[in-house]
Amino acid sequence: MSIEIIEVKNKSDLKEFIYLPEKIHKDHKNWIPSLVSDDWTLFNKKKNRAFNYCDTILLLAKKDNKTVGRIMGIINRKYNEIHNENNARFIFMECWEDKEVFHALINSIEKWAKEKGTTKLIGPFGFSDKDPQGFLVEGFDQPTVMVTNCSLPHMAEFITQEGYNQLMDLVQYHIPIPKELPEFYKRILERLNRNGYRLHEFTHIKDVKPFIIPVFRLTNEAFVKIYGYVPYDEKEMKDFANRYLSILDPRFIKLITNNENDVIAYIIGMPSISEGLKKSHGRLFPFGFIHILRSMKKTKQLDLFLGAIKHEYQNIGLDTLLGSAMLESAHKAKLEIIDSHVVMEQNLKMRAEYERVGGKIYKKYRVFQKEL
Repeated sequence: MSIEIIEVKNKSDLKEFIYLPEKIHKDHKNWIPSLVSDDWTLFNKKKNRAFNYCDTILLLAKKDNKTVGRIMGIINRKYNEIHNENNARFIFMECWEDKEVFHALINSIEKWAKEKGTTKLIGPFGFSDKDPQGFLVEGFDQPTVMVTNCSLPHMAEFITQEGYNQLMDLVQYHIPIPKELPEFYKRILERLNRNGYRLHEFTHIKDVKPFIIPVFRLTNEAFVKIYGYVPYDEKEMKDFANRYLSILDPRFIKLITNNENDVIAYIIGMPSISEGLKKSHGRLFPFGFIHILRSMKKTKQLDLFLGAIKHEYQNIGLDTLLGSAMLESAHKAKLEIIDSHVVMEQNLKMRAEYERVGGKIYKKYRVFQKEL
């Protein structure tokens, strides 16, 4: 049976693209859907400003008029220019365990990337490091959290057979929440000179809003060396905040400011909504938001999202101040475990922080590369 690759050109095709993963992962107990409303925004060229500086293509694979696979190609011209690269990316790749379909999809993106003049294809990697990265290579039996890739084992196997090799690995930790603050935390906090530093904690999300732009500006500064990171402009900062602010729990947003009231450090987490996403099938309406809210109340897991410390304020104990405040809030909320989200395997400093509080790797993802 021949495979037809078609480009997504209209709303009907895009609907096929967005809803295909839930069909492929129908019997996959650890898979969770993304928010469907988020997907419609992500792929909307009028709402996602990344389209302004990226060349993109969305493809569907068809067999006997049935959709059996999907893939997106991206050339982030902004990132390539900043880092003097000439790479294309593939992302949001899905198919059943069918090597021919996989080959047809990746081969089509390779041809598109060559025609665009790029010299290397990497992936899975999206518009930036905030999209799901890599194919899962370890931890297939473990639960999934929001904005991570829960790919099936054949995906990493097939991409290797296509001649791709490892670009980088990312790891994910589970960290037990202690009943008491670790002794080494207490010692660091005792030595920390807090003169000029103020820890901000919140009970209402409206009180967070004045800090949104300063937090993103700090993120731009601190993440400059993170692979794949593209600095946000002010409009993108507001778009990203609008996308997630409504579901964040203010108890798990911690900020530190200096004498000038500049944000110099922050950490953001939220109670896991994974079970709610499963039960709602990624739909907020008509009743999906109830499942999501209920899962936030019932979960025992805190998912970390983002964190950063201004370069000149690193290594003086601010990370411990943030960490201790987050642990205290998690303990009060009767949470039992923290998910680190993904961290680059070579980021030894961050990994050491997780491991000294008892963190254990439970998942690993791999981003692949191939010269074109």
